[in-house]
Amino acid sequence: MPAMHLFEYAVLRVVPRVEREEFLNVGVILYCKDQRFLQVQCAVPEARLRAFAPDLDLEEVAARLHAFERICEGRTSGGTIGQLPIAERFRWLTATRSTVVQCSPVHPGRCAEAAETLERLLAQLVL
Repeated sequence: MPAMHLFEYAVLRVVPRVEREEFLNVGVILYCKDQRFLQVQCAVPEARLRAFAPDLDLEEVAARLHAFERICEGRTSGGTIGQLPIAERFRWLTATRSTVVQCSPVHPGRCAEAAETLERLLAQLVL
């Protein structure tokens, strides 16, 4: 039996009008300390977003999601936050905020392979 590792994840949501608290899931961010893994995967359903929020700036949404990717990578392209240790980057990315792209509460789990778990969560929660 493969070793099981604790992981944490949150669902990325597009919230066009924060005051209405309506959202569409567009991605998953997953952190696994044991595997030194921090990654986000997104699938933006443009047709659904246009129907849900016709005035939504999809380029802005794409830019915000791309920022999540750059920070997860931990390179200089992620700016100051991208240079933080992996756990701090995850905490910063999943912090509560009132903006068009938000995270769900953080949920724990156990997995053998973080990358496979991220793919599975994306399929279950977003696609």
